[in-house]
Amino acid sequence: MLVVRPAQPRDLDHLLELAILSGPGFTSLPEDPDVLADRLDVSRDSFSGQLEPQERWYTLMLEETDTGDVDGVGSVKAAVGLKRPFFSFRVVNNTQSSPSLGVKLDQKTLVLVNECTGWTEVGSLFLKADRRKGGAGRLLSQSRYMLIGAEPDLFADNVLAELRGVFTPDGACPFWDHVAHKFFPMEFDEADRMTGSTDKQFILDLAPRHPIYIELLPEPARAVIGKVHPQGVPAMALLESEGFRPNGLVDIFDAGPTVACGRDNIRTVRDARRLKVEIVDEPDVELVSLISTDSVGDFRAVRQRVEIEGETARLNRETAAALKVKSGDVVRVKS
Repeated sequence: MLVVRPAQPRDLDHLLELAILSGPGFTSLPEDPDVLADRLDVSRDSFSGQLEPQERWYTLMLEETDTGDVDGVGSVKAAVGLKRPFFSFRVVNNTQSSPSLGVKLDQKTLVLVNECTGWTEVGSLFLKADRRKGGAGRLLSQSRYMLIGAEPDLFADNVLAELRGVFTPDGACPFWDHVAHKFFPMEFDEADRMTGSTDKQFILDLAPRHPIYIELLPEPARAVIGKVHPQGVPAMALLESEGFRPNGLVDIFDAGPTVACGRDNIRTVRDARRLKVEIVDEPDVELVSLISTDSVGDFRAVRQRVEIEGETARLNRETAAALKVKSGDVVRVKS
């Protein structure tokens, strides 16, 4: 059975493997064992409540319980931009006109901003290629919203997600090559690493201080602004199905889009029901539902059959064992 569970320091080898498989541009999964080890420590301390709520970064692992294989990762960062700025480019539409000439022009520009301070971020969603069918991606993605819904007050009113921008098959990034690299004279991977491991002062020092007119950029750069990496298209579809929409911000290095949604308007947060567990031999239902525990500290999630009657959720013993719940406990169910 596939179960989503909190990451632990012992998951370092699994997380490093996923980071390597994720490829370039996946800022939150650097191929750096030390950085990943620190992140796993932060996740452990987040789930155990040892960190202040706004400092927490919850990392979730998708595990096959029969084999112990870890096939995916996702995360929820309680608040961004508090200790390190959360820089983006905002795509701004500027209208200019000349009545005497009868000319009206709409010019789009990129403006460096730091607008999302304190927002919650869902991210780091990555699955091994052989797990991208059969509902595993939906389970892992929606588990992040079940985590938020378990204790909403631990998270911000607004939730965002950044999606990786376009890279060519040979690993080149058109926006970086034609735009960002002009301001950051280093390799993309180095800039990406510094974004995740420094205070981002180098961005404030080197980023453009004036608007960049998109029409003046080379066509390969213009074409990818706000576009999603091909591997990120399913993730974008899942986000849209939950109510996320582009908010006009793009990444300063690869121009991938940012999407956002009010916390309480996320479909899974809004629609999941709190029900009391009853353990039965087999639920009298064929359809599967998303089921999670009702607390952050003991969080686990699965997609399994559950029979709902009134305020009761009937689970079989295998499902209850995967969630580590017993009769009388409360779970959250999203049909």
